[in-house]
Formats: sequence, C-alpha cells, structure tokens
Amino acid sequence: MGNPLLNREGAETLALQALAHIVGDADLGPRFLELTGLDVATLRTRAGQSDVLAAALGFLDSHEPSLIATAAALGIKPSTLVAAHDVLA
Repeated sequence: MGNPLLNREGAETLALQALAHIVGDADLGPRFLELTGLDVATLRTRAGQSDVLAAALGFLDSHEPSLIATAAALGIKPSTLVAAHDVLA
C-alpha cells in the first residue's frame, strides 16, 4: 500500500514536481490537459489542490512510458510516483 515513508505532504510535493514536468513537456502537457479536461487557466489556479495532483500522478500511472520518463527526469524510481499516487488517491 504505497511507500510507508511517503506521507501526504511528501506525496503532494512529489506530485507537484511531476505536474511541473508534465506541463513543461511538449507532448505530455497537451495530452494531460486533453485527458483531464482542464484548461491552462484552471490548471494554474488549481495546481496545488489534491485532486489535481492526484490526477497528474494517475495520468502518469496509466501510461508506463510517461511514468518512466517523468521518474527519470525527477531522479526517482517510477514506484515512488506510484506510491505517491496511492497516498493521494
């Protein structure tokens, strides 16, 4: 059930870093917006909210290549992102 060392605050911080990577990526950003139905203005306003952070991690969790690429960009294991999603979901 996730990483016992990852608390809610740590999961939210990690999710925010993942979200920043997603929106900064030319392929992931538009796909995330399309799949979530969010627009750029709404994302800017709600980026730190738990449901948006959980959606970002769920987005990565549902597409292994994106999960692996984001984890590599953040210098962590993909399983850490999955554990953070478990904490926030």
